[in-house]
Amino acid sequence: MSGSPGNDVPDVLIIGAGASGAVAAKRLGEAGFSVVCLEQGDWADYSRARGDRPDFEVTAGRDWSWDPNVRRAPADYPIDESESDITALMYNGVGGGTVIYAAHWQRNVPSDFRVRTLDGIADDWPLTYRDLLPFYQRVERDVGVSGLGGDTAFPQVPGDDLPLPPMPLGAMGRRVARAHNQLGWHWWPGPNAIATRPYRRLRACVQRATCLWGCVDGAKGTFDKTHWPDALEAGVRLELGARVRRIVVDGGGLVSGAEYVDREGVEHFQPARVTLLGANGIGTPRLLLLSATDSHRDGLANSSGLVGKRLMMHPFATVVGLFDEPLGSWQGPWGQHIHSLEFYESDARRGFVRGAKWGLQPTGGPVSMTRAYPWGYEPVWGAGYHDTVARRLGRSAMWGIIAEDLPEEANQVVLDPSLTDSDGIAAPKIVYRLSTNSRRLLDFHQERARESLEAAGAYDTVIAPLIRATGWHLLGTAKMGEDPATSVVDGFGRSHDIANLYIIDGSVWPTSAGMNPTATIAALALRMVDRLIEDRRHQPVAR
Repeated sequence: MSGSPGNDVPDVLIIGAGASGAVAAKRLGEAGFSVVCLEQGDWADYSRARGDRPDFEVTAGRDWSWDPNVRRAPADYPIDESESDITALMYNGVGGGTVIYAAHWQRNVPSDFRVRTLDGIADDWPLTYRDLLPFYQRVERDVGVSGLGGDTAFPQVPGDDLPLPPMPLGAMGRRVARAHNQLGWHWWPGPNAIATRPYRRLRACVQRATCLWGCVDGAKGTFDKTHWPDALEAGVRLELGARVRRIVVDGGGLVSGAEYVDREGVEHFQPARVTLLGANGIGTPRLLLLSATDSHRDGLANSSGLVGKRLMMHPFATVVGLFDEPLGSWQGPWGQHIHSLEFYESDARRGFVRGAKWGLQPTGGPVSMTRAYPWGYEPVWGAGYHDTVARRLGRSAMWGIIAEDLPEEANQVVLDPSLTDSDGIAAPKIVYRLSTNSRRLLDFHQERARESLEAAGAYDTVIAPLIRATGWHLLGTAKMGEDPATSVVDGFGRSHDIANLYIIDGSVWPTSAGMNPTATIAALALRMVDRLIEDRRHQPVAR
């Protein structure tokens, strides 16, 4: 096994170059820390993004599939999902899942941090919305979020504005917004991590509605563009093609670094004084479990037995309205035109707890009129094919419904007993079943979304009650909390068991909220790293 490519032991090792790793690398590098980041993937090749080409819809799934089991790139590892109701989606590379996210930029609301207090279930977070607010604001300036301040669903804070103006509502957004005004239901221009005018390294969006398949125009706030160039300028060393196989604990009980395999199959050891783990809600518990030792037989940081448990994946449904007149719904941000939080909070009369966020989105081009996302699995081929495409194309509007997922220990990530990645490392297996609460929640929200679109003039609606390949949000498998017996890390991401091991990604969430999670993942990572910097003189480190 060879040693570290560098001669010095860095202050901090970051595992994973996605949103949380990017935020941490930038902040630590600019604060003068020596930092190495190990990333198993590479930079996204945006020359392969073909949103400006006629063959876009045919090639997008080939080069930009969200599913690693389909994509099978060298950086990907397989996932056994044979016992899961939802397919886990991710992107392994610089920027992580932000490379293929829809860029909905949603803060959590105050109630998301107090589910136990308000609803008597799950757990409260060891922090509040107000604690996280300044970190939301700082990250939003770095990312270049577009939107309109003053959203009535959130606390009103003077000066709490987004750095860029909102996307145009478009004919689709204006029509549904008018319907919500008539219904007396909440709506607001959708906040998006998409530039509406040139901003730092981002160009202005031209509204191709191809955001999910590699932004060819360089307008989407992906963290390979918004954070990593700054981190590298600050001296952070980014090692690509570095697949971590084990986190190493020294004789003193601290993490001394990580073993990884490079693209040629050569094993290396990267030492560090402090290690931050940001490999997403599946990759992080996988690594902790892979790193079991004689003194940590159930995996690192796992004295609570919760590593890998409480997997939350946000059950997702769509409701599409069909309209008589053109709405231009093959273009715009994808992204969201508007969002609605009308039914986000719990109401005991509904027979379930918590709620969901709705985002109004385009429906895509001709080929997209035939796909499970967003139309469900209704057959379209045959004699009525051309009529179906004609009815849908440009004349449809979609509410995407993100349902809050409650934490259940039976939903989990484990090591597969037989499946391995290309380096022979045990692959993860996910076990996930939709709860009764989630089914009731989705049923309710689908009917309300149908009412919304019918009020906007839809003559027909198509409901896809649960689309399997929508597990973009991987949360909850290394819970944070104050009690070491019932949590993996504290409120600042530090392991209760190992004082120089931190977890900074979405796996630490005690509850899932009902929001797209990147805003909160990034804000949490910034808050955690700020505390690490503040307490650096008292931080135990490997020698």
